[in-house]
Amino acid sequence: MPAIEVAAAADGTMTYLIHDSPQGLPPVRLRDLAAAWDGAREAALRHDWGPLRAFRFALPNGGTVDLALADRDASVWAGAVDRMLGIASPYGLSVCLRLLALVDLLAAPWARGLFTLRRDGAELHPGLLRLAAEAKLTEEGRFDGAAFRARLHTPPGPTLGPAYPAKDLA
Repeated sequence: MPAIEVAAAADGTMTYLIHDSPQGLPPVRLRDLAAAWDGAREAALRHDWGPLRAFRFALPNGGTVDLALADRDASVWAGAVDRMLGIASPYGLSVCLRLLALVDLLAAPWARGLFTLRRDGAELHPGLLRLAAEAKLTEEGRFDGAAFRARLHTPPGPTLGPAYPAKDLA
């Protein structure tokens, strides 16, 4: 597992130095990713912005990859995962990046049929969170959209199937 060093700047910005690439982060449990999704939504409703966060991945080849969460929503989501699991651990960081990568992926035009946004939350394709929990992250900390799409079996027709019920993910 990669080592993670954390530093706080005078302005409250949190910087994480990870001694590996995002690809080296472990898969996560489905129930943890689902809880992070729900926790992030609840934090957003409370406007619990939290500090800005930056991640620097020190790659084995000597290069670096930098990710900055300058978006307020991303800061809320990262803060929620940090409170739940701690993102200074490889596992917690993996949950955080997978949550952010999933949200990024849902913005793709091909993903429109995989979720429905409602006033009280979102209904997700049943396999979406499961695949997000296990798929490899790219070197940039995202999901490979083409590979993700190829692995996800979308049922025919307009129905999404049942939303993930968090109580059934334990």
